[in-house]
Amino acid sequence: MATAEETNPRSITPNVFKDLVHYFKYASSAYSIICPRPNGNTLVLPFSNIMTDIQGFVARDSNRKEIIVALRGSASIVDALMDAQILLVPIITPGVSAPHGARAHAGFLLAWNSVAVQVIAIVNQQLKVHPKFSVVTTGHSLGGALATLAAVSMKHNFPHNDIRTYSYGAPRTGNVVFAEHANSVFGLKSFRVVHTTDGVPTMIPTSLGYRHHGIEYWVKSDPASEDTTVQCSTDGEDPMCSASIPSEGITPAHTVYFGILVSTPFCL
Repeated sequence: MATAEETNPRSITPNVFKDLVHYFKYASSAYSIICPRPNGNTLVLPFSNIMTDIQGFVARDSNRKEIIVALRGSASIVDALMDAQILLVPIITPGVSAPHGARAHAGFLLAWNSVAVQVIAIVNQQLKVHPKFSVVTTGHSLGGALATLAAVSMKHNFPHNDIRTYSYGAPRTGNVVFAEHANSVFGLKSFRVVHTTDGVPTMIPTSLGYRHHGIEYWVKSDPASEDTTVQCSTDGEDPMCSASIPSEGITPAHTVYFGILVSTPFCL
């Protein structure tokens, strides 16, 4: 249970805001079929699964010493069908020993599992060459939910590496046990961004057994800046942040983050 102090949204620093924008550019670039230089860095390998229509890429930033896993959001009827599978199911995914009772959205888990072996193999190869690099997962919308599952997988498969995760407009991904596990594993290293009235993050209600993980960074008003973005409670569900606005589903705010139209490529 969050304390009164923890549920009082706090302002963020310029450096935190810059990072939120920085990793969004990877998430936005994941919508591109070809992205030769993600966010100006090295493309390691793209990955995809034709059956689930999931795609993304693994990139390397040698300056920041990071391996970045970016996953695309919904972009097809197949993705929409994945989104609609809201049954909570036990978390069975390569290399992960989830706590008893931890459950995730059936469609999101199926989608992640369809590329998990590819992604883990690519990241493993990179960490053999760059063993001290950290791993960052990122994505928008469906991609944000997948980035959360990917981060959990990265932490279980590569426990000695620093893992961080950034999601943008992501729906609730799992139940209370899953959220608490993610919070205990990532703490302040989980960044969940919501733009003003974006209704997707609250579209799957808590009444179905779902709960948000991670710290929400709510862009309360435009233009987005460190002054208009607040850091919410550490438990994932802050009634003073985006949850204070009734969800209207996919709103215009879901399609633009930091003044950038989602799917804008940063690939050169």
